[in-house]
Amino acid sequence: MPEPTFYATTPIYYVNDAPHIGHGYTTTIGDVITRWHRQRGERVHYLTGVDEHGQKVLRKAEANGVSPQAWVDRLVENEWLPMLRTIDAANDDFIRTTEPRHEKGAQAFWQDLNERGEVYRGEFSGWYSVGSEEFVADDYVADGEGEDEGFKVSTLDGSRLEHVTEENYFFPLSQYAERLLALYEERPDFVQPESARNEVIAFVRGGLKDLSISRSTFDWGIPLPWDDSHVMYVWIEALLNYVTAAGYGVDDERFEDLWPANVHFVGKDIVRFHAVIWPALLMAAGLPVPHRVFAHGWLLVGGQKMSKSKANGIHPTEIVGTFGSDAYRYYFTRALTFGSDGSISWEDIGARYHAELANGFGNLASRVAAMIGKYFDGELPPAGPLGDAEQHIVDTVAAAVAEADEAMERIAPQDALTAIWRIVDALNLYITESEPWAVAKDESQRERLGTILNTAAEGLRVLAVTLHPVMPKATASLWESLGAEPGLGALADQRIDEAAQWGRLLPGATITKVPSLFPRIDLAEA
Repeated sequence: MPEPTFYATTPIYYVNDAPHIGHGYTTTIGDVITRWHRQRGERVHYLTGVDEHGQKVLRKAEANGVSPQAWVDRLVENEWLPMLRTIDAANDDFIRTTEPRHEKGAQAFWQDLNERGEVYRGEFSGWYSVGSEEFVADDYVADGEGEDEGFKVSTLDGSRLEHVTEENYFFPLSQYAERLLALYEERPDFVQPESARNEVIAFVRGGLKDLSISRSTFDWGIPLPWDDSHVMYVWIEALLNYVTAAGYGVDDERFEDLWPANVHFVGKDIVRFHAVIWPALLMAAGLPVPHRVFAHGWLLVGGQKMSKSKANGIHPTEIVGTFGSDAYRYYFTRALTFGSDGSISWEDIGARYHAELANGFGNLASRVAAMIGKYFDGELPPAGPLGDAEQHIVDTVAAAVAEADEAMERIAPQDALTAIWRIVDALNLYITESEPWAVAKDESQRERLGTILNTAAEGLRVLAVTLHPVMPKATASLWESLGAEPGLGALADQRIDEAAQWGRLLPGATITKVPSLFPRIDLAEA
């Protein structure tokens, strides 16, 4: 039997407007993690997509004078798919909830639950947030203030509420509290980080109410298979994308291979849907729950959570257009702790770009290639006996790669990059202290000069492999500069577990000086 596929997902993003860097953040981190697993030699399936149903989309389409389908088609083609290209996402699948495979799978799922006696008919009367597409219990309803004065608002996210009364179908979520608490106890890593786990446990212990699974006052959604006068409540339909994309109700063999998911990457504001409602639905269906739900924090701009209303919903192209996609991916992987809130600023992006990428990593690659070109006519020299300085580099590399791999496994990409960057710093210090430009003046030190530059090139090889999941374009350029592909093969095929094996570059390989990996940017003109 082949090894199980590493199946990772982002949320399916709600298509009522253009994406912002919050969406790009989740997708980028998921992409970095899944690229890393591919370079471990694992089979990987990375899913992202969009949620296209619900009352909010319907109202947005009506306000723009088009049908809901035309509205979401336009946004997907003009905004959401281009965002994936902008940030260099290497997702394996992209699901839309208007696709036939999703509709068929979603209806099969709810038909099964209905036949299992997990659905009953009733009436809902209470508060609903169209902005969040969420039923809100009375405990989370407050009087609005400021611009929201005269309205009821949700204390969960601040969205305005509407009072609705309608006949719906319900899922008995209240019956699953004990089973959910047992899940959190038996598998303490099911919800991560710890802050999200604590929030979820407190929420469940506070008491669960049965969940409305349908809406009957509008028709933009997937009809219930046993009653087409109701469409599925958008959240319970959207959650199903993780199994419908995996083949549920359509391709049993594919589903057997992919499910359960290894990790759902979500924002902390939707962790309750993924760590409470979703596992309860899967339990009711007799299906295994995912291995992990990992909730990241909010991106803060000027100390505030991003939102369109605050005019701080930055689009990824604004950053990529100035710094490039590799720097974008690097910044959001390195500068923020995944799982915690993080503040971002243009100034911090610019400072890290120049200090860490242009001056640290990029200048290192340029210096090494230039010296090999100058002193050895562009051919990688062989290494002589390794001294203490070289052994320190070898040991630093081995420890850093192992630490980075462990950090990626526990979904701490920021710690992985901190470990890898020790190699960058160690190589820069090694070159400074070894002074190859001075050694080159003494012909009797020719072997020593070759050892220094061979060691530096080997370190760059390791950096190309380990940083490839984060910065695929720059590392591909570095791989070309090192003349590595003829002897070692394509960069994407290099294994993480072999990266620290020393002496893999072939002496005599052609080393070329490629354009600067990270050219300096005049931010005053950017």
